[in-house]
Amino acid sequence: MHKRIPKVLIVDDNDLMRTLLRGMLRGDDYHVVGEARNGLQAVEAAQKLDPDIVCLDVMMPEMDGLEALTAIKQARPDTCVVMITGNPSKENVEESIQGGAAGFIVKPFNTARVLDTLKHAWEQSLAQRTKAG
Repeated sequence: MHKRIPKVLIVDDNDLMRTLLRGMLRGDDYHVVGEARNGLQAVEAAQKLDPDIVCLDVMMPEMDGLEALTAIKQARPDTCVVMITGNPSKENVEESIQGGAAGFIVKPFNTARVLDTLKHAWEQSLAQRTKAG
């Protein structure tokens, strides 16, 4: 059976953070299809690029990650969204989970943890799709 490589959209207003994440995801398991630096760009990119997974920073200018999460999930309920945060406060976490986030990546990034979180979120997402379909 051919394993489908999930397409990933990276969203963070910090260029360095996007570069770090892209570096971690480079390889056989993920295909980074695009990047965005704020929530508005994220919503547009999600529509245009049709990513399977969106790594979405919580704190961003113009439209924050929680608003973008809501917009992306409304337009594309199947998209697996993993939130990125430097401040995993209880409120942020609860709001994100209610908004449909599949997981959390906490800054500073730890490669093993990032990959583990994405793998888990993606597997969950696939399982839900299988059940729904």
